[in-house]
Amino acid sequence: MKKICYTFVLLISFFNCTNSEPTQFSEAALNDVFETLDGDQITLRGILEKNKDNTILIDVWASWCSDCIKSMPDLRTIQERYKDIAYVFLSLDRGQEAWKKGIEKYNVKGEHYYMLSGREGTFGEFANLSWIPRYMVVDKKGRIKLFNAIKPNDKRIKVLLK
Repeated sequence: MKKICYTFVLLISFFNCTNSEPTQFSEAALNDVFETLDGDQITLRGILEKNKDNTILIDVWASWCSDCIKSMPDLRTIQERYKDIAYVFLSLDRGQEAWKKGIEKYNVKGEHYYMLSGREGTFGEFANLSWIPRYMVVDKKGRIKLFNAIKPNDKRIKVLLK
């Protein structure tokens, strides 16, 4: 039994070490196109450049996602505490009308972008969007400091936003 447990621990360690999280966005992800509330198009690279002087908290969400909506109060608490952060919301809503209504209904404050390519697009593929909400922290130089958090009150987020 000890050999089985030891083998299991080794396998977990191996997969954790080889499956490290990226610290930079792929070229394909940077070139993925999003739509603004005004109907303009912008790449992820453009979104990051627009916020290059700020730490960015990216929230991938949708108005139909109950976990996303349940997380909003915790996210508002973070926004109240960390005011110098750029809050970027990337929507996986099923349509732009639902996206815009969701922003208004849930009073979501920050920069808003609609993911034209959806979950299967180059950004979605890069981020391996198997679950939302999904939070990422990007530093002032565009480096990914936190790649995968599913709750806004994740301790790692608070440490990186200080």
